[in-house]
Amino acid sequence: MEEKIIKQISLFAENKPGRLANIATNFRNAGINIRAFTIAEAGDFGIIRMVVDKPDLAHEVLHDAGFTVSETSVLGVEMEDVPGGLGKIADVLGDQNINIDYAYAFVTKTEKALLILRVNDIEGAIKVLNSEGVKLIDMADIQEI
Repeated sequence: MEEKIIKQISLFAENKPGRLANIATNFRNAGINIRAFTIAEAGDFGIIRMVVDKPDLAHEVLHDAGFTVSETSVLGVEMEDVPGGLGKIADVLGDQNINIDYAYAFVTKTEKALLILRVNDIEGAIKVLNSEGVKLIDMADIQEI
């Protein structure tokens, strides 16, 4: 079950010009590729959440650059890129009383959509999604995107 958990990098950054460029430059210099990310604005600061191909190195690089950074366990869910694709996933989890804390998605080269989920019961979510035939991706899949 552990192999289906993806490491997400989260960092707290000032909401000012150049901060995202600083992160991107540090990642470029370290050879880290961002696969998905989202920014939640909170006034003068923002929370940046991202899935990268080398999460341990990303954590180290950001920490060394002075950012407050943490790792969070999330799921990567492959879903059909059609109307109702998200609804199917939300229904399956909701029916088992598993809450989606937050989510962000993107479309892959394979015409599938990939949904990154933070849930309140990650092991329960893995079990129920697997039982419904929903494909979960792992860190090896992230590196190949």
